Amino acid sequence: MRRRLFAQMVAACAAGASLRRLQAATLPRPAGSFEFVLPDGTKQNLTDYLGKVVCIEFLFTTCPHCQEASRLLSRLHKEYGPRGFQPLGVAFNEGAMMLVPEFVRNFGVTYPVGVASRERVLSFLQYPPMARIMVPQVAFLDRKGNVRVQSSNGNDEHLHSEANLRKTIEELLKENPPASARPATKAQPRASAKK
Repeated sequence: MRRRLFAQMVAACAAGASLRRLQAATLPRPAGSFEFVLPDGTKQNLTDYLGKVVCIEFLFTTCPHCQEASRLLSRLHKEYGPRGFQPLGVAFNEGAMMLVPEFVRNFGVTYPVGVASRERVLSFLQYPPMARIMVPQVAFLDRKGNVRVQSSNGNDEHLHSEANLRKTIEELLKENPPASARPATKAQPRASAKK
């Protein structure tokens, strides 16, 4: 009995320490290269989306919260996509490669959804390898490819609510608009060179 109680206390302390580490992801930070694979075998990389505001939803295809977040991101993609917003989905649950096509079809997802290993997802999120995480996890990248906002693993996280998603998208879209979206400036006449 004492051994079991001691083991439970050790596990609770370890879980608490693990949660403290989970909340310490470095922000902002360069996203760098993160590759995921679409169900047709096509490889995608975050570096392919430089110049766009990217929201990555790390999800389980079987999670109702992830399904709802994906529906919402599809609506936001339709609204903000022309201004440079690009959502991406990365599933990492068991059997995800087989489940993603049905997930996309059933929930009307309008953006790329691929698969990556749990280890790669945890590494990208800066979580320890043995971490238990809640899904969905959401990360926002600015146009320069820096992770600016990221979910925490606490129960109080609501980054994937519509109000918070909209707020973050709008703030990041205002920063560093692409040259084609900037207002044109009047060209100053050049002084003619004297001969």
